[in-house]
Amino acid sequence: METSLMILKQIGLTDLLDILIVTYIYYKVYKIISNTRAIQLFKGLVVFFILLRLASAAELRMVSFVLENLLTYGLLALVILFQPELRRALEYLGRSKLFDSFLFKSKDKREMGVLEELVQAMIELSQERIGALLVFEGEIGLKDVIETGTELNAEISGPLLKNIFTPNTPLHDGAMVIRGETIIAAGCLLPLSNDRNVNRDLGTRHRAALGMSAVSDALILVVSEETGVISLAQNNVLTRFLDGEGLVERLTAFYAPKKDSLFKLERSNE
Repeated sequence: METSLMILKQIGLTDLLDILIVTYIYYKVYKIISNTRAIQLFKGLVVFFILLRLASAAELRMVSFVLENLLTYGLLALVILFQPELRRALEYLGRSKLFDSFLFKSKDKREMGVLEELVQAMIELSQERIGALLVFEGEIGLKDVIETGTELNAEISGPLLKNIFTPNTPLHDGAMVIRGETIIAAGCLLPLSNDRNVNRDLGTRHRAALGMSAVSDALILVVSEETGVISLAQNNVLTRFLDGEGLVERLTAFYAPKKDSLFKLERSNE
């Protein structure tokens, strides 16, 4: 008891800050990997370090020697095996909103009009059970995805959206990439999710949406061709059965933290 009280007396403000920072880092790391295969790796590493400590405390020199060498060479192998998860973690840190302004929120009527037109088009596609896949670019550029499709550089409009995704048209079987208020490209190819926990009833569009959301900060909308259900994928999480109000809320939240306007029109003469 006396030893514990002595340790507590020696803890200062700097020590508390140090503990809080480390706790926050561990929390963020766990949050990033919680829905990926890397969570099993994390649990395995915890068990590994416990065994290493026990072997060291019990003076099991041979066991300690083997475990330490496994740790040395194993880290390199883990970096290679879990490269997608590590890349996702670094991208998450790179697109942190810590230094962004949260006070800005666009209220331009034209921007809200474009948003309403887009949502209305999604609802009509859903009612007519026309499959659709829309990718809203975030801070991470999607040039590699855009290059797999046909560049359009057209303003968003309901009729254009419906026309592109109408069955048997040249660009209907692929993803549309939207940047701000501009449809950058259509007919694009997206990476498919390798997550085995994904519901097997979900089709290729949903797997592509999850795959894209796992490697970028994009927001992806999906309209099911079989059921007409509207789904949203973001940060490797799929949200289904969205209605018009839900779409407006999620899209507004996606663009609201940005310093640029909600749907900033990019004109070549500016």
